[in-house]
Amino acid sequence: MNQLVLPLRLADHAVFDSFLALGNEILVATLAEIAAGHGGHGCWLWGAPATGRTHLLQATCDRAGDCSVYVPLAMFVGAGPAILDGLAGRQIICIDDVDAVAGDADWEAALFDLCNQIVDAGGQLVVSARSAPRESAFQLEDLRSRLSRLPIFHLRSLDDEQRVAALQLRARHRGLELPGETARYLLKRSKRDMASLFDVLDKLDLESLRAQRRLTIPFVRDALQL
Repeated sequence: MNQLVLPLRLADHAVFDSFLALGNEILVATLAEIAAGHGGHGCWLWGAPATGRTHLLQATCDRAGDCSVYVPLAMFVGAGPAILDGLAGRQIICIDDVDAVAGDADWEAALFDLCNQIVDAGGQLVVSARSAPRESAFQLEDLRSRLSRLPIFHLRSLDDEQRVAALQLRARHRGLELPGETARYLLKRSKRDMASLFDVLDKLDLESLRAQRRLTIPFVRDALQL
């Protein structure tokens, strides 16, 4: 993965191939186009926590390479809006949790300036949030209006069978074989949000490597003490 201008690295798993796009096919195709430099001015994607917003923004940067930058805004709120300085020099700017600074006048002014710089430079802005722009808590109307011009996508949550498929896809990406019955067992015995389920899968990856065991239900039950 590319070392970014900010002190971050993209997660190894955060690529388009490891994201189950069911119900979100148009969004994923749009982000792939943006990563290729053909996506207009960018987009706004919103959805509940653990629906894959961070994954998709990082996947966009992974595909785009050095012309992009990923900014997890919730992580940098305390650092102040100066961290946005110079970002418009990248062709693709992906800002995660943009609503984390809604209501802060200094941050909103800095974001508005960045939006204008991106437009002037012909760049693309991809932002994620928990809600659509008009439902967000931004107070600066010019900023709200500017962000509302972006194509808006609602990131759909997965149903139970899709969660099973998403777990199996992530497992295959890691070189693991996760039987459907084992995935369903995890869904019944673990927290049901995808972030928690993927954390469990990470732990099972390590445990199965140590024990040289397949991900059967008995092994999972013993490894996780479920």
